[in-house]
Amino acid sequence: MCLAVPAKIIDKKDQLAVVELSGVQREVSLMLLPEAEVGDFVLIHAGFAMQIIDQEEAEKTNELLKEMNSLA
Repeated sequence: MCLAVPAKIIDKKDQLAVVELSGVQREVSLMLLPEAEVGDFVLIHAGFAMQIIDQEEAEKTNELLKEMNSLA
């Protein structure tokens, strides 16, 4: 099973972006999603931004992930 997590792009330089998720920042590749811009919410998998999503969808998904983690 593969899992992509939503994160917000806070900086972009060429084909790399810095994204933030729950206060954690990391660098991801925009090679597969070059049209993504600062402020966009994207799904991240294996260090690559895969899809642009809206903020509401990102927030819902993050809440579900938090709920799942609390059950473990």
